[in-house]
Amino acid sequence: MVVFRSDPCGITCIIFTYIAVLYADYVVIRHLIIPSMAYSLWGAFHVVVFNTILFLLIISHLRAVLSDPGIVPLPTANIDFSDMHSGNCISKSSDGWTVCMKCETYRPPRAHHCRVCRRCIRRMDHHCPWINNCVGEYNQKFFMQFLFYVGVSSLYAVAMVITAWVLDPAPVENVRHIKLLHSIILVIESILFGLFVMAIGCDQVSSILNDETAVEHVKREGHRRYAKTKFALFQEVFGRGHPLAWLCPVQFQPVSMETPLQYRV
Repeated sequence: MVVFRSDPCGITCIIFTYIAVLYADYVVIRHLIIPSMAYSLWGAFHVVVFNTILFLLIISHLRAVLSDPGIVPLPTANIDFSDMHSGNCISKSSDGWTVCMKCETYRPPRAHHCRVCRRCIRRMDHHCPWINNCVGEYNQKFFMQFLFYVGVSSLYAVAMVITAWVLDPAPVENVRHIKLLHSIILVIESILFGLFVMAIGCDQVSSILNDETAVEHVKREGHRRYAKTKFALFQEVFGRGHPLAWLCPVQFQPVSMETPLQYRV
């Protein structure tokens, strides 16, 4: 199911993301690779590698933006919750299922209501404006892939700036000023984005290894934990495929310990 939010903040962040990506590609090719490596096979090699990284970045980002994060479906028939307290009060059963009074539906364990999406999300971690979507059970893989490729592209861009200036340290005067200006902007952009995704990525890895989402950590909500290996915890996010396949933004079947909603009585 394709999902897209009409949230102004999220749409602005998406536009800014693609402007930054296209600008980085322009600077690396036009002002770094072509002037210093135009007549070398290394130039073609770096163009292909850098654009492959950006291609995977864009695909993983689009998957994170448009994928269903794990929206809990609304009931086909109205359910009477009038006997429960109004507002955001939750009635919790012994097996972890709760009732969301905003959605007026049952939701599985570890699902939480997002005020931006206005729906309950399975294993919701947080709502991210950079993907204009929640990070949940079904798209956390794509979100982490996006972070990974942003980090790799940032490192690659900085490396290309250094390489270009080493190979061509003294271009003609007017070209040098333009090259220097674009190089400085690209380095600043790469450092900012690189540090940003590194911090978020570390937080995501920590939440996976601790088997606790950001929402659960903030709300200090405990949940039933099973004895799982670290590899099994990563499989819940990335699927059962080979670890190398975890870097490929393709569809997968997440490993879930929860009872499917359609079997909920």
